[in-house]
Amino acid sequence: MTPRRVPPTQPLVLPMRICARSAALASLLAIASAISPAVAATAPAAAIAWKTQWNSAVFETAAREHRYVLLDLHAVWCHWCHVMDEETYSDPHVRALIAKHYVAVGVDADGDPALTSRYGDWGWPATVVLAPDGTEIVKRRGFIPAAQMASLLQAIVDDPTPGPSVAASAATRAPAGAQLGRLTRKALELTYAGLYDAEHGGWGSIHKFIDAPAMELAFEQGDFKDAGAISRARQTLDANLNLIDPVWGGVYQYSDEVDWHSPHFEKLMAFQADDLRLYAEAYARWGSSSYRDAAQAIRRYMTDFLTAPDGAFYVSQDADLSVEHPGKTFYVLDDSQRRTLGIPRVDTHIYARENGWAIRALCRYYEVTGDEPALAAATRAAGWVLEHRARAGGGFRHDEIDSGGPFLDDSVAMGEAFLALYRSSGERRWLASAESALGFIAMRLRSPTAGFIASPVPAAARGVFREPVRAIDQNVAVARFANLAYRYTGTKAYHRLALHAMKLLAMLPGDNGQLHADVLLADREVTAAPTHITIVGAKSDPVARELHTAALRMPATYLQVDWWDRAEGPLPNPAIQYPVLPVAAAFACSENACSTPVYEPGKVVAAVLASRDAD
Repeated sequence: MTPRRVPPTQPLVLPMRICARSAALASLLAIASAISPAVAATAPAAAIAWKTQWNSAVFETAAREHRYVLLDLHAVWCHWCHVMDEETYSDPHVRALIAKHYVAVGVDADGDPALTSRYGDWGWPATVVLAPDGTEIVKRRGFIPAAQMASLLQAIVDDPTPGPSVAASAATRAPAGAQLGRLTRKALELTYAGLYDAEHGGWGSIHKFIDAPAMELAFEQGDFKDAGAISRARQTLDANLNLIDPVWGGVYQYSDEVDWHSPHFEKLMAFQADDLRLYAEAYARWGSSSYRDAAQAIRRYMTDFLTAPDGAFYVSQDADLSVEHPGKTFYVLDDSQRRTLGIPRVDTHIYARENGWAIRALCRYYEVTGDEPALAAATRAAGWVLEHRARAGGGFRHDEIDSGGPFLDDSVAMGEAFLALYRSSGERRWLASAESALGFIAMRLRSPTAGFIASPVPAAARGVFREPVRAIDQNVAVARFANLAYRYTGTKAYHRLALHAMKLLAMLPGDNGQLHADVLLADREVTAAPTHITIVGAKSDPVARELHTAALRMPATYLQVDWWDRAEGPLPNPAIQYPVLPVAAAFACSENACSTPVYEPGKVVAAVLASRDAD
């Protein structure tokens, strides 16, 4: 595990991988001593010589020494990763097998988006064993007890034939177009409806959390008068309140019981950002104080625990304080009791991707609540990322130094963040930054046939790593980002990029039984105009500012807000010509027409709804 900085407010704690292994080893030796003096006298197996860099040298070493490659993908916040350290990788038999037959590589999944894109579906910890030529032999999901791990490692040595977990993927269909076919769309819609848990809320029947695209689709359906969608959205949002920490705020990752009362206590920026944005959206629609309070609690946690001194955002907080104080017993304590014991470790890496997610969420929270410090925090983080993570050409590094990359995740997340800042502030510099990020994606990460790749293939790549990953969720993000950039600028090349991403998504089998609400959202957005409001008036005009504030509070997940101050020149997308008026006004526009001018902030939303209902 790579070294990590410790926040100044956090007591110094040795890395979990080291502490846990020492404790587990002592325990094993004590048991052995009680059973057999001969066993106790045996020297313990040496600690595993973990490599922390994933590169071609790993396979060169494996080939030279006639070994296999053992890849352990873990995360700082991951409880079961720590249990693997404590129990499995401290076991003498496991250690001996690894020392003799394997090159062991431990990688923080949050720090390597390329490996996350390839193996993210396996969850953490993920255990992957490969031959020296890069051929996958075994892929295992989750915690593996020591006895099973030893058996697995020995079985591979005895017979390294790839097992069923690495069976060849089903052949993908040739791209037929840039839209979902009617039957595919229908199948995805049926799966989305069928996976909803009507008794408990949420999509799926095991882990309980808010799936962000599924919730966005429910919002959208509810916006078009689907009462059932509104009920599903509110049932899930209400149930998810059980996963918000009542003391420090922030949302736990998920519940492993369907009643939403058995949380896994890690707090990831991905979940903070999604839930902050979604509760803000819910508050915009229904005005429920519980949704406002939930958003405020998440916002407070991000400020208190995941904000660096310079304003950028950290990655996550561990589920457990220590082996002696797991999250299950720690998070039931009050603030004073918790702080007396200590603060669970925060992963203080600063990644462009996580900052993009946080910025976008803070913008929506600001728009709905009017919380100026939230917009200031988003602006400050964006400035930090531009200064410290920008690549030449408009893209972004993941970390201070990338071992691979560029990674699609970072540039698309920051691009979406810049569009959010442009909408929230009306400042054109953010639209320019979004366009630069999109240009970088088009230049460096576009697949020739369809879609966009997670990262370029290194020249020395072997085996499965010669084939670039084209992730569904990342291509959905590109399609939605590029399409919205097209709506704001009128640049047709951006629309073509959106369609290129959709070309990959259109190849997705509709009957695979998986939840793909994000694909349904992207498919609709690239073929329909967003809810669009334009403010015409000087940015120094108080009435124009009030109209802009009212426009931002419009309940819509697919929302475009422009602010035309004539002193700044033409709008970035001059397709619609607005009249010269003596006072500030707002216009609600559909695909083909705009409303009459609206002069009162309190009437903006009504004008938009009337325009939408007329389409």
